[in-house]
Amino acid sequence: MIWNMAAGTDCPPPFTVLDSGYIKESVPQVEDELLESSDDLKETPNELLEGSDDLKQTPNGKPPRHSVSSATLLQPSDVDFDLTVCGQKSPSDGKSSFLPIFRSGCCAEKGPKQYMEDEHICIDNLFEHLGETAGFPSPGAFYGVFDGHGGTDAAIFIRKNILKFIVDDSSFPLFLEKAIKNAFLKADYAFADDSTLDISSGTTALTALISGRTMVVANAGDCRAVLGKRGRAIELSKDHKPNCTSERIRIEKLGGAVYDGYLNGQLSVARAIGDWHMKVPKGSSCPLSAEPELQEILLSEDDEFLIMGCDGLWDVMSSQCAVTIVRKELMIHNDPERCSRELVREALKRNTCDNLTVIVVCFSPDPPPRIELAPTRVRRSISAEGLNLLKGVLEL
Repeated sequence: MIWNMAAGTDCPPPFTVLDSGYIKESVPQVEDELLESSDDLKETPNELLEGSDDLKQTPNGKPPRHSVSSATLLQPSDVDFDLTVCGQKSPSDGKSSFLPIFRSGCCAEKGPKQYMEDEHICIDNLFEHLGETAGFPSPGAFYGVFDGHGGTDAAIFIRKNILKFIVDDSSFPLFLEKAIKNAFLKADYAFADDSTLDISSGTTALTALISGRTMVVANAGDCRAVLGKRGRAIELSKDHKPNCTSERIRIEKLGGAVYDGYLNGQLSVARAIGDWHMKVPKGSSCPLSAEPELQEILLSEDDEFLIMGCDGLWDVMSSQCAVTIVRKELMIHNDPERCSRELVREALKRNTCDNLTVIVVCFSPDPPPRIELAPTRVRRSISAEGLNLLKGVLEL
């Protein structure tokens, strides 16, 4: 669990900070390395994505792991090619008629730990869940992953109450970001005031609230939300590790310190709800913060799915690798729950040391379009989608 995690490295934010929170996405840089084409390489992406009867008939139900040998990256062949995505692209302006259809699946395993301290929530139809009195438009959805530590009380309390705090806030539903931020802080105080609970327990909290095409991701801790965008991984949250430069600066300004990657030598996250033995007196500025960082995006046809997971997944797997796995699985069976189970299985194969909780949310009833090779006589290059595909495959 997060009490025994190794110190992280610096993690610059994947988006630009504005006054209202983290709301502007920045596209990650494509690797500088040039991948040279070959006759063997041309067939590899299709084979990985199309699935096979052998894959569906494995005795243990687990798809075999694919790999690409460096021997396949040969000298350029006489035929030039480019990797493209076959399918309709979303309009570049914000006037698309696209409306997401939410389908989700989740998987939670205690892994090698003695106890399971994670909690999660999946609501695909928020309008139906809340009722008409809430004034929330349709379609809408809500998802959350809560990675507890020092016991389960904090994680269970937040899982049961965080949505209620959001809906009851005076800013809901007109100002979602403000309502969510207020809810995290109110939930933290409400947990401290509950005498029946162990308020020294704590939890990270990652939520995604979707209203129509607008999705607001809020994070306090080291869970992570990753968007699958035509095969490319877009991180929508920042891991709040004490070693992260921005978090270390904040901690030290408030009188705290980071020792070997741990906040005040005790906790391997810089933000969490609960842990009131580290926050007293109540109401004072504290290095351990419950305030979430937010990012708002407008979903389009290019946005295929969202992965939300605790650090037990991301400790052993990159964001791009997870997106590649999920996209490949969706093209085989189009089942987000099976995708979440596959991510958990893969993390266990990679010897994760923590509990595992994964949610996969699809935004369309259809599987992602197949990535195919398209010959061209003009250039010897590989598209961004193709490069991201290869990056993910090479990490498997």
